[in-house]
Amino acid sequence: MAEASIEINGGNVVYEFVGPENGEIVVITPGGRFSKDYGGVHELADKIAAGGKRVLLWDRPNCGKSDIQLYGQSESHMRAETLGKMLDKLGVKDKVIAAGGSGGARDMIVFTMMYPEKVRKLITWCIVGGSYSSINLAAVYVLNELRTIRSTGSMDAIAALGNGPFGWKPLIEANPNNLKRLRDIGPEEFEKVMNRWFDAYIPKPNEAIPGVPDHLFADVKVPTLIVRGGVKDYDHPPRTSFEIHALIRGSTLVEPAWPEDAWEVAARGVGQGKGSLFDFWQDGAQQFLDFIDS
Repeated sequence: MAEASIEINGGNVVYEFVGPENGEIVVITPGGRFSKDYGGVHELADKIAAGGKRVLLWDRPNCGKSDIQLYGQSESHMRAETLGKMLDKLGVKDKVIAAGGSGGARDMIVFTMMYPEKVRKLITWCIVGGSYSSINLAAVYVLNELRTIRSTGSMDAIAALGNGPFGWKPLIEANPNNLKRLRDIGPEEFEKVMNRWFDAYIPKPNEAIPGVPDHLFADVKVPTLIVRGGVKDYDHPPRTSFEIHALIRGSTLVEPAWPEDAWEVAARGVGQGKGSLFDFWQDGAQQFLDFIDS
């Protein structure tokens, strides 16, 4: 179907379905603040759809063309709540396959914890965890925002921040309504939310992934596929994939279907203006389909 938008918690969320209308729904969630239209996402969706599935792609709040929203315990908790309410509003009654990579893996893990009745299986890959990647995310998503709002007190200064796909400026360019939404939030509420979200990225001994206490993984009781992180992928370290495997009872840990250094190669390519970070994800399509159908 064509791209559409739906109002959730006072903000518009842009989404689309790919694949046969009678197929089992697979929600694919990318990482970062990347859109559903970022390179590699549709390619993965098309291959999953070719396997008979109906793929739901969505621009999470603060991604792509969707509205900026700021609430919740963390950004992942906000997105998980958004997806849960969106599925209800779309009339999705059957359980879905929750699939996500990088930050999208965390979003889908939290979604499964919050809405276990809506998930049949969980698929995760490129999972962020550990001190380096957690602190790096704080720098990408929160610290510059806090420095800016504290030094200027200006939401227009926040609106001017642009760090590739991670700043607020690209979100306003994709959706001009976001400028008013940012201004309406105001500096006091903005700083309050950024402080709360910042806490999720402070490394803690009882959190294998940012902002999610380990004990909550006992609530994940659906069949779960975990793709091991690359040996030198410091953004998605292999240790984290092993930790999540240990925390989710009965989960399946598999070797990646893509090359060991796929993330590093993709990151170098993006730095040279070639390709995208998620181009290699489509290599996992058959592995994901086999798990879904097993």
